[in-house]
Amino acid sequence: MLHGLLWLPLLVFFFWITWAGWNEYKKVETYKQWATQFERAKYDIYAALGQSEHTLTWGLPTRQGIINLQQVQLDNVAMVDLLVKGEQPFKEQVKGSAKKGAAVIQLSRKGENPCQIPFTDAELAQQWHGFLTKTLEAIA
Repeated sequence: MLHGLLWLPLLVFFFWITWAGWNEYKKVETYKQWATQFERAKYDIYAALGQSEHTLTWGLPTRQGIINLQQVQLDNVAMVDLLVKGEQPFKEQVKGSAKKGAAVIQLSRKGENPCQIPFTDAELAQQWHGFLTKTLEAIA
């Protein structure tokens, strides 16, 4: 009986890790289906992002699909900023769940509040920042 009680936490841990893996797998599969409509897309635990021509769409990935979808026309974006965790602008400007990420792309829209897209990988955020900056220059 004592051996069974000692092994019970390990068994619970294995069930939990299996469920967590299945949950993440379902999120990625849902994202793959969602991303087919875009020319360029990225998956992150904090945000799924897709770009189609001059439209940028992002939201929170879940097993049921991408929720809290937000969309911005790149024609309406005045400036794209890259805020990296540990730097002063990140501490001052980033709010909400985006604070958990390693980097944030902030889109300053003309006449509206800025949008923030969180990234867990700062290098990937830097690549998207470069891409969006070049796209804005081409539009202007």
